[in-house]
Amino acid sequence: MPKMKTHKSAAKRYKITSTGKIQRRRAGIGHLLQHKSGSRKRKLFSEITIAQGQVDLVSKELPYKKYSR
Repeated sequence: MPKMKTHKSAAKRYKITSTGKIQRRRAGIGHLLQHKSGSRKRKLFSEITIAQGQVDLVSKELPYKKYSR
């Protein structure tokens, strides 16, 4: 039986917390930052837990998901 492969772009985009939740970066921090306020940028730079409807989809891409530091 062949091994399951990890989707490498998903492995780079998502982080697993110690409790098993999946975190992602927020959208909107790539460019065009000069007109955004400082408080808005600080909120954008934080990570957020993915939506409950996306957990199964992301978990399929990360079959060997483990806690990562």
